[in-house]
Amino acid sequence: MNEDTKQRPDWATPRLYGTLPQPHEREAARLAGVPETRRALFAYSLTGPGLAWLWSLLESGRYELHAPEEAALLCVAWLVREGELDAAAELVALLEPFADRIPFAPHPTDRPAAGTGSAHVRTAGEAARLLAHRRPNAAVAAQHEALTVWRPFEDELLTYWLREADTSSASGDPAPADLTRRQGAALLERYEALAAAHPLTRRHHDPKSNTAVLLRALTETVAGRELLPRLAGLLRSCVSSMVAKRGRPGSPEHTRLWLAQARQAAQPAHSELAALVRDRLAPLDPDSGLSDPDAVLGPVTAEEAGQTGLTTGATVPPAVRAVVAAALSAPPETLLACGVVTSAEPLAELAPQYLGADLAHAWHPEVPDGPLRTLLAELYQGSRPFTYLRQFARYPDLPWIRAVSPTPVREPAHAALRRLAFLALEAFPGSDPSSRLIQQLVELAQEAGIQASFVLEPFADNYTRTVIGELMPAARVAAELLRGTPYERYYGIDYAAVRDMAEADDREGFGRLCVERAGPPGPGRPQALKPTFMPLVSDPVVIEQAMTLTTFNLAPLVHEVGVTPRAGWDALARGAFTAARRRSATPKKAARAWRHLMFHLSLCDTARQAAVLDWIDAESARLPAGTAARLAPMVAGARRAVRG
Repeated sequence: MNEDTKQRPDWATPRLYGTLPQPHEREAARLAGVPETRRALFAYSLTGPGLAWLWSLLESGRYELHAPEEAALLCVAWLVREGELDAAAELVALLEPFADRIPFAPHPTDRPAAGTGSAHVRTAGEAARLLAHRRPNAAVAAQHEALTVWRPFEDELLTYWLREADTSSASGDPAPADLTRRQGAALLERYEALAAAHPLTRRHHDPKSNTAVLLRALTETVAGRELLPRLAGLLRSCVSSMVAKRGRPGSPEHTRLWLAQARQAAQPAHSELAALVRDRLAPLDPDSGLSDPDAVLGPVTAEEAGQTGLTTGATVPPAVRAVVAAALSAPPETLLACGVVTSAEPLAELAPQYLGADLAHAWHPEVPDGPLRTLLAELYQGSRPFTYLRQFARYPDLPWIRAVSPTPVREPAHAALRRLAFLALEAFPGSDPSSRLIQQLVELAQEAGIQASFVLEPFADNYTRTVIGELMPAARVAAELLRGTPYERYYGIDYAAVRDMAEADDREGFGRLCVERAGPPGPGRPQALKPTFMPLVSDPVVIEQAMTLTTFNLAPLVHEVGVTPRAGWDALARGAFTAARRRSATPKKAARAWRHLMFHLSLCDTARQAAVLDWIDAESARLPAGTAARLAPMVAGARRAVRG
């Protein structure tokens, strides 16, 4: 251990101690007009202007904390403002020896700290960048060109030939006069200009198309040549067909069609509306979510129409709305209800955003709302990854946190654990919690001092060549919770034997049990059943049996963490059935959803079990025949298991 390490205080973050000043520290020193060193910035922060700078950050909340030490000077400033001068002086005396080695200054930002327990899947800036990548759809652009350019031109051609037909001889052969010949020449010139300027639509190049026939006939007549009988016949046929399809130009039928096409053509392209929404997002903080996405998703205003040429009142299409809706900043329960979060994986990724404020409130309940609460929430939340959760345990003991909040309550991890456990159980009642979510639950349980028997794959260790030890406590908890329930009967489990096996830590026996329950190897399954740890690594059928025996983390949530769904177990059972019956559900997903259904059903009372099964029967009667047939054996098995 070198001398520098010996001098480092216990509360200092090792990776930051003794580093060079960071860019935000140098910028703050430059703006203050002092040397760009940590000690100079520290000294400046204790002067009148320096304290005023820190107070402005506290009031506005426009700062970030990337390390706990960066809250220290803000705590000094808060103490001074509250008149706690002795506490402030004591804290300064503790920090001053390390002023040149530890970053005590926060990161100023253009946005206020969140501190609300909200979360967002993407930021406003990320939504804007996704919208910027939207390009015009070639097919849509071609359709728009056809409606706005070529349909009106076709009507001009049709009007020309109808007028000639009306003034021609009784035989119907068009014979344009000099005046109409000049009008025809003008139409041909107009066609050449349109074809050069609007190349997306190619239909008029098809020699069999109505437009091409009308143009060929026009070319002949303008040149003064008599139409050949075949071309004259084609011309009459095309004119008749066009009139029958769209009506005679100027007629009520044609006017109705023209208005409908004009309304369709007036709708802006999705790429144009995406660009408009991107412009609306531009003034907003790019690093934050949106408290109200609808504020930037309204119809095109008259002012915007004047600036962009878009149609007033045009609505933002669903594809563009979905990009921005994912930036909604709200509690995770709201994100789930709105469909912004649709699986357990993003729910786990968002945990650092919403649990930070929970931890701050639970650890420091005596701190009222205001700048200090925001400071503590930012300390626990920040933008750091949810990797070192256990480090949060030391935060209440940091000298600057003790100075501003001397009486922390030691129950925050348990509160955060229960909230995350509720979400894991209720959010997706037919899906297993993701590995990342379980890892976060493990860390919170350890911090809360709860012996929760969570388990993660793989279930066997290739290095030690043994079944992992975590399976035994998980199996014991499942046996204690589910012995004598429909779950045990449905899956044919002897939970008394499983519990004995778990109490004896018989990993080898548990591995053999999983292999035996999986049945003989078949196509695609390995033949070798020994050693018993191998199938728990490579055989999906054996792995599924281990999940069934242990409930794969459902039992610990209920039996050890103590979670009971607010909506009731019957609601979760219905949700699991909904997941199992989806057409998109693979056999594996459907089987896992049914495992969840049997777990939830087993924790219902007798009356609710009967009600759920009756509801399943009613729902099954409305399903497609194939889906109902697939689920029928499982439904019948569930009824037998409930009857006992």
